[in-house]
Amino acid sequence: MTQAVRRAAAVALTSAALAVLPSLPARADAIRAQEWGLASIHAQEAWQTTKGEGVTVAVLDTGVDGNHPDLAGQVLPTKDLIGFGAGPGDAAWAEHGTGMASVIAGHGHGDGHGDGVLGVAPGAKILPVRVILEDSDPQRRRARDQKAGALADGIRWAADHGADVINMSLGDDSESAHPDPREDAAIQYALSKGIPVVASAGNGGEKDNHVSYPAAYPGVIAATAVTHLGSRASFSTRHWYATVSAPGYDIFMADHGTGYVSGWGTSPAAAFVSGAIALIRSAHRDLSPAQIRQLLTSTAQQPPKGGRNDDFGAGLVDPAAALKAAENLKPTPQKPAPAGYAHRYFGPGPTTDTADATPTNWLPWTAGGIGLALVAAAFAIWRART
Repeated sequence: MTQAVRRAAAVALTSAALAVLPSLPARADAIRAQEWGLASIHAQEAWQTTKGEGVTVAVLDTGVDGNHPDLAGQVLPTKDLIGFGAGPGDAAWAEHGTGMASVIAGHGHGDGHGDGVLGVAPGAKILPVRVILEDSDPQRRRARDQKAGALADGIRWAADHGADVINMSLGDDSESAHPDPREDAAIQYALSKGIPVVASAGNGGEKDNHVSYPAAYPGVIAATAVTHLGSRASFSTRHWYATVSAPGYDIFMADHGTGYVSGWGTSPAAAFVSGAIALIRSAHRDLSPAQIRQLLTSTAQQPPKGGRNDDFGAGLVDPAAALKAAENLKPTPQKPAPAGYAHRYFGPGPTTDTADATPTNWLPWTAGGIGLALVAAAFAIWRART
């Protein structure tokens, strides 16, 4: 098996990053009243400014069921980069992707949209890009072997087809996890077009805490997970690339069909962050990915001592505070994205050598100076003799 295929296998195995409970009835008291995550990030305050209108969030996942009552009218046609496996109506179809889409842009249903799941940016559109299959899909192994480049292709496709934000609630944090040049290049391509890219930090916090990709690629906004108490979710991976944290425990989401699931993981945490970015982009279209990242980190709630740590990044995301801070922010021109790390990939994190970090070697300069002096002396002696 080639390295690329092993990489794809790991992504397929770990991309779900979500544990689900049985489908639940669509009752306001069972769903809406338990969406603690919206209150924790001050979503209602942010909605006084915008609900994400005019923004498209690409959901790179297992597909999205656009017929779910809480997503009807919000979901654009699916781009399927797998091309086989389960289809609409099947048990293994779009469970994970539908859940993530509802966290981002669910608008509820019923009278006054008072029932069902309400997302962070209920006015945003969802662009589904199918790049993985559900764990329960019988064709999953085939997808690993034959569609190793689907994620990289999906990032580029989304960037070229109207995405304002790219959400990747997936990742590889296995022992064999490693950076893939195609994925890295695709992310840099999206960033160079002014599109923020979000990924889940990983669910290895109770295991070996391996670095997870795509979260660890340069420029990606990586989301860790917190509980309703504000503490780090025990499963949430802790690493240098953590950007901000978001709700990721006991999260109610839409399921394919008309059902609901309650789950956990850094997958919904990433969806919360993508929803927050959708709100910012709706109100401030011209901000660059770097500016949006800075807004998220500088306005995060409960910042750790020192400004950040590997558990929470800069703290709990707060789109209301970010929107307020953006009011007087002048957009900067989008600069070309940095070109990944050429030689050393993501060990303890990217480092910058300072002037005094590497001592200067004076020996070559000293030897050269002495040599020039000797030549000059010899020339002077020759002139004197002649």
